[in-house]
Order: sequence, then structure tokens, then C-alpha cells
Amino acid sequence: MQTRPAVIIKKAAAILLAIAAAVIMIVTVVKINKKAAVMSQIELPFIRDVEAMEEEDYDPEESTVCTTTFVSENGDYTMEVSLSYEEWEKMPAEVGRDGDVYILDDGRYVAFSHNEYRNEKGELDREAVDAAISSAVRDMNSDEYKEGYQIALALALMAISLCVMIFFGKRFSNYEQIWFLSIMALACVVSIIAPEEDLNGVQGIVIMALYLADTFLNILCELLISKQSKWNFIVSVAVELTEIAICLVLAYRFVTMATTLFFWLPIDIMSFVNWHKHPDRQKEEVTRVRKLSGWAEVAIIAGIVVWTVVLGGIMSKLDIATDLFGGNRTLATWVAYLDACASAVGIANGLFIFFRIREQWIAWYICAALEAIINVLSGQFVLLPLKLGYFTNTTYGYIKWTKYIKEHKEEKATLL
Repeated sequence: MQTRPAVIIKKAAAILLAIAAAVIMIVTVVKINKKAAVMSQIELPFIRDVEAMEEEDYDPEESTVCTTTFVSENGDYTMEVSLSYEEWEKMPAEVGRDGDVYILDDGRYVAFSHNEYRNEKGELDREAVDAAISSAVRDMNSDEYKEGYQIALALALMAISLCVMIFFGKRFSNYEQIWFLSIMALACVVSIIAPEEDLNGVQGIVIMALYLADTFLNILCELLISKQSKWNFIVSVAVELTEIAICLVLAYRFVTMATTLFFWLPIDIMSFVNWHKHPDRQKEEVTRVRKLSGWAEVAIIAGIVVWTVVLGGIMSKLDIATDLFGGNRTLATWVAYLDACASAVGIANGLFIFFRIREQWIAWYICAALEAIINVLSGQFVLLPLKLGYFTNTTYGYIKWTKYIKEHKEEKATLL
């Protein structure tokens, strides 16, 4: 449902957001690639930074390059040196090293180890130095202006969200449109306030893009499920692929990833076919739904408990390298068990959806709560608006499905 004035407002907002996103993106790219000229060069003695050294923690099986920080004797400059693990391990705490400091025209500086870009005769390779300075300046600019990417990404996604509500507005009520856009707006605001840092060698902006895509696709999918629309399963396939990518990038939640790959993707396709075969007699775009009997609920709960204990115990014993938990083994163990439980409840949820059972909303309540806890423990605050969307839409969907079942008492409305 949408009036002409409402459509005009949404179109204008989408256009303005898209333009703003494009302008901010272009300005950010220009700033990040802005070059700086070298004003002067000085040679200084450096010593190893003791405070930084205490934070250095490298694993010989995983760390092929170890970064060590040095500080000038006057304390004005720092220099990072890349070493092999063997060199890093043997390096004494009091070691000193000469460095070349290049003062830039914007007041910043770049420092390299003295012999890093010199040949055996001690001659400086000016071309290599210029390339290294340009790369270092670009890295500094990226750190300084990276919020521009975050803002542009958030604005672009809001523009896309508005376009979806414009083109498919007739399929959604005013409440559904407001709910969808509100959750997306909240997620975009959180993405700007709490941007993601680089993890496992992946840029934070890439991780944030995956989180926002996951939020967008998930809430659209949930909205379609509450409307008893079979098209939710097409959107759900995109959801599963996005969540597999997140698990791979962060190197965590492998139970969920395996469940997604081997259960959710096939069940989405089968559910689409099954829902297509059971349209409502009056409205073909609506699928008939039903409820579950009591004893079946008890059996499912028992299965979830067993799944959680067994798989949670297995995954908690695996030593999987990831920067996500900062080396906190206890935290990683808790997340392993929560992940196993969430995957078990998710499987129950998937089967309920396949059989068109109302209790899938109750399973989704539990799954959303577990997911929210995992997000907090993992520092994934941008995904919390998605969980808020889950809770509100789950209530909405449960009410709608219950109303439908009561209105169709004459049909077989109970499974098992």
C-alpha cells in the first residue's frame, strides 16, 4: 500500500541518498589517493619499542611475516620493520637500528629501516623508495578517511532499500514498509558509529558490506515469510551465500557454515517447491500454513539438546586461528556451543518452514536470541539491528499465521 505522495517522497529520498553516496565515495577515493611530496630526509638511530614488543604475539605455524616497531631515541618517530619469524624470535629487546625518515609536505612522515632500499654498496634505490612512500601515504590516507567508505556504503544501501519498497510497495502494508526501512536505517547508523576493523587480513569495509548485505537480505526474507510468500526462499538463497562468506572471512562458526551449506541451501529449494504446491484457495500468492502437535515439540527439543552437546564439544576442541576473539579461548568455546545450539534450532526452524508449521516462529525466537548473544560476544554490533528486526517480525509473523490457521479450521491445520 502506497499513495502517490508517499511514492514521490521515497523516490526523491532514494535519488538524494544515491547522489550523496556517489559524491562521498568519489571524494573519499580522491583523498585516499592524494599524493604527498617529500620535503626532507633525515637519518636517525631507532631502538625497539618495549611497549609495542609486549603486544607482539606471533605463531611460528601461521606467521610468515612479523612486524616489529622501533621508536627514535628522541621519541618523535616510529618505524615498523617486517621480519621472518626466525629473525623476530632471535631479536633481543634492546636492539637498535638506523632508519631513514622522510618528512612530507603535509607534516606527516614515513620511516624505513636504513638498509631496506639500499644495494650492497649502500646506494639508495630512489624508484623503490618513491613507490614505498606512495604506498605508505595511501595506507595512512586509508586509515584517516576510511569512514567515507562506511558512510557511502550506508547511504547506498538505504537508497537500495527505498527502491525495493518503491517497486514492490503494493505487496507490503504501510507497517511492513516502515518496519523494513526502520531496521535498515538503524543498521546503517550503527555501521557508521561502530565501523568494523580489519580482521584476518580482510579490510573492515568488506566485512561491513557483508554484514549490511546480510541484514538487508535477512529482513526482506523474514518479511516475505510472515506474508506466507514462497518467494522468501529465493531471497533466502542469497542470505545463505552471504552468511557462508562471512563465516569464511572471519574463520569462525563452522557448524553454522556447514549447516548452511548442506542443509539450508537444499531445504530452501525444496521448500519453494513445496510451498508452490500448497497455495491458499482464495489467494494464490499466499501459502497455506498449519501448527504442530505437543509430543512432536518434546522430541525436537531433545534432539536440539543432543546436537548442541555433541557438536559443541567437538568444535570447542578444534584450534582454529582467527583474530575475532583476541586469543580468548574461553570465549571461543562459549561461542562454539552457542553456535551448535543455534544451528540445531535453525535446522528445526528450516524443517518447520518446509512443512509450513507455525512453530517455526518460536524456533526463530530462540535462534535470534542465540545469534544476538554470539554477535555481542564477537563484537558484531552492526548485526544487532537485524536481531531487533527478527524479534519484532517474528511476533508479527506468529500473529499473522495464527490468525490464518484460526480462519481455516475446516482444513487440516495440525501436523503430527
